[in-house]
Amino acid sequence: MKVTILDDYFDTLRTLRCFEKLAGHEVTVFNDHTQDLDQLAQRLRDTEALVLIRERTKICAPLLERLPQLRLISQRSVYPHIDIDACTRLGVVVSSHQHPGTPSYAAAELTWALVLAAARQIPQQVAALRAGTWQTGVGDTLRGKTLGIYGYGRIGRAVAGYAEAFGMRVLVWSSESSRLAARDDGYDIAASKHALFADSDVVTLHLRLVPATRAIVTSSDLAAMKPTALLVNTSRAGLIEHGALVEALRAGRPGRAAIDVYEHEPLVDPNDPLLAMENTICTPHIGYVTRDEYEIQFSDIFDQILAYANGAPINVVNPDVLAQRG
Repeated sequence: MKVTILDDYFDTLRTLRCFEKLAGHEVTVFNDHTQDLDQLAQRLRDTEALVLIRERTKICAPLLERLPQLRLISQRSVYPHIDIDACTRLGVVVSSHQHPGTPSYAAAELTWALVLAAARQIPQQVAALRAGTWQTGVGDTLRGKTLGIYGYGRIGRAVAGYAEAFGMRVLVWSSESSRLAARDDGYDIAASKHALFADSDVVTLHLRLVPATRAIVTSSDLAAMKPTALLVNTSRAGLIEHGALVEALRAGRPGRAAIDVYEHEPLVDPNDPLLAMENTICTPHIGYVTRDEYEIQFSDIFDQILAYANGAPINVVNPDVLAQRG
């Protein structure tokens, strides 16, 4: 099959052990990013199997309609960036492994790295030292503080374990089933969503972005946070009401934020309000970007290509397309 991989910024996939699974297929890799319709149509004109790296490129109907050779889109995790209905209409199988029950330790570790970096002002202290200044402020100790976890799934559970190791109280709000799981694990349950934000010293978001969770964190939730509190978002920007975080930070509740995800990615505007604020730490959506995590994820993605090539597609999110192919 003719396989195309988009958005492999550092040409990493060729260096993975699992890349050997594509031996025998004709593979083309693009290391830059474009969302230009004409450019994408040109790049993908002969593609039979398209590999996506998370949500870096949107795959819309006008593009799909210009790709008559495309038979498979293979990726991992959620797929709000793919027009599934258009794929089904045009006979394109979408395979995406949802990795149930498998924690993303890379994302949990980055979450904790951001909590530590914000609490101890690590980026500011490093920048000051490089500029010739010895110490610029006083940080905070985490022990004895309350970590609020909004969303107690694969990542939230891992983050809770790290909090225990640091001597923090863990407070959880999530779906009813997840709250029961958190209680069974020995953690406290917030009285309400509002209480989670009001009572926590750090709030970290670990929800999937679906229609029901879009803008689920409101300006009222943020306004309830302590002026000393930290909000961490390594999940999706769309979980927070549009524009609410910037306004909340300007108002001083919460006092700080550590962010890995943005409404428009890639974010390359240095004048973006979140990047310009003194009370933010911002990273470029690197929660899953580790070599170990890539090995796990792309082993699944390449297995989906092999399964399709062998006539038995797996992890199909639009099964109606299989009936069309009959």
